[in-house]
Amino acid sequence: MLHEAVGRVYKLAMSLPEAPLLRFRAKTTGLPQTTEAERLVVQRIGQDVFRDALMDYWGGRCPLTGITEPALLRASHIVPWAECDDARRLNIHNGLLLSALWDAAFDRGLVSFADDGTVLVSSQLSDNARKALGIGSVPLLRGLRPAHCENLAVHRARHGL
Repeated sequence: MLHEAVGRVYKLAMSLPEAPLLRFRAKTTGLPQTTEAERLVVQRIGQDVFRDALMDYWGGRCPLTGITEPALLRASHIVPWAECDDARRLNIHNGLLLSALWDAAFDRGLVSFADDGTVLVSSQLSDNARKALGIGSVPLLRGLRPAHCENLAVHRARHGL
């Protein structure tokens, strides 16, 4: 039990707000020092660092569905990447680890979360989508910190939830 606790403390320490930004900077020494580099298209740099930090923070599972299959999990930004500076882009408190279906609904503003983790649902979400998401039986989104709530307030305001 102590071994598990020490492992969890280590993982949480590695996903502290500054840790992903520091890992990003170490990984990109010698590259442009922003999270985007202009080529023929703008490429996201650091997304893998952000995802790894969210995998650690959320224990490698969607907190709503319990899904642990990495291919079905999305590192979802609460405040969109395009509207953030580098530090906010890589801050774990601006991210949720959601299953692909929940990520799509969250990204489009069809669902959001209250500060206590209660799911908020847009009137635009169809009955079929509500059933597929299991809206009637979804648990509270646990693990939110005050910094998550600040970002979620921006998300709710943007989408009228």
